[in-house]
Amino acid sequence: MQFVDEATIQIEAGRGGKGACSFRREKYIAMGGPDGGNGGDGGDVLLEADASLNTLIDFRYQARYRAESGASGHPKDMTGRCGGDLIIRVPNGTTVVDEDTLEILGDMATAGERLLVARGGKHGFGNTHYKSSTNRAPRKTTPGFPGEIRRLRLQLKVLADVGLLGMPNAGKSTLIARVSASRPKIADYPFTTLKPNLGVVRVGGERSFVMADIPGLIEGAAAGAGLGTQFLRHLARCRVLLHLAEIVPLDGSDPIANIRTIETEVATYSPTLMRRPRWVVLTKTDLVGTDDLRRSIAAVRAAFEDRPVYAISAVSGAGVDALLQALMQHIESSRASVASDPELLAAEAELDADIAGDVLRQSLARRPQRPAERPSDSHDDADVVHQAE
Repeated sequence: MQFVDEATIQIEAGRGGKGACSFRREKYIAMGGPDGGNGGDGGDVLLEADASLNTLIDFRYQARYRAESGASGHPKDMTGRCGGDLIIRVPNGTTVVDEDTLEILGDMATAGERLLVARGGKHGFGNTHYKSSTNRAPRKTTPGFPGEIRRLRLQLKVLADVGLLGMPNAGKSTLIARVSASRPKIADYPFTTLKPNLGVVRVGGERSFVMADIPGLIEGAAAGAGLGTQFLRHLARCRVLLHLAEIVPLDGSDPIANIRTIETEVATYSPTLMRRPRWVVLTKTDLVGTDDLRRSIAAVRAAFEDRPVYAISAVSGAGVDALLQALMQHIESSRASVASDPELLAAEAELDADIAGDVLRQSLARRPQRPAERPSDSHDDADVVHQAE
């Protein structure tokens, strides 16, 4: 299935039903009075996070959704039936943005979570509503109010604890294939990975975390070089960023310079993302001798004194277990701290919101220009699908 992580849809809540104008007409009952019922309320539009979905591709084929409208009122004071709500299922990790106001409406991070994105129109009143002691035969009714209409931008960010970052062929896919059941494509040419891959890493017993592998970055990625930075949004939720770098790059470049280059591209994309914990992991250590390995590790640690530095070989397995144990301990400690400290929880929520703002800014910078106008009230029924639950 094609991986699609961004889509724009138009939604419309149901219109309220109109009120009825009616008078009671029965044998032997003179001047029965008004008995026109109210209309029904229009249906709401809600989004629901579904763990069984992992792409937004369905919204490329159907981009317009309309909830059911309320029915009109009836004689004998009968209220019209309310329109059914429309529930649109989206993958876990979907951020919902209003295209017109650029307001972030919600972040669908938990399976089963629902978000009201468009409220149905209120019902119209029948003539019974307007009767009074001075107006015993009202003929006034009101139509139902229209439901809310919105254009929504859906942005999928994968849910992972650890994100892998680095240049093409740095060993990201090889690592995730070794430590999890994920089977990404692995080859000896750049940009083998064309979409994010997720893997569940188990570290003994019931302890586990989720690792995400994204396509590699190169210098100039923020300006569109290579695959650009479009997949960096999938690191937004990660609690630890593992920056993988070849200990001896095949092109003869300096691994320290390569690390700084990639971090410059990330900082250009989202300065806030750089506030996440970042660990340096030197890969392919099986290709160098013991003395060269020791010197390279010492040089990288001197250059990045503010963060942990590990050296591994995903092929032989050297250093992998130590890395996984350290990651598991960090993640468990971080989870416990956030759960027990309200201030830390608020700080994490603020950081998540700032990163989401950076992601939205980058997304808007890439979108094609379109006329600034609200959708009209008229609809082509051939293009609109009615669904209700």
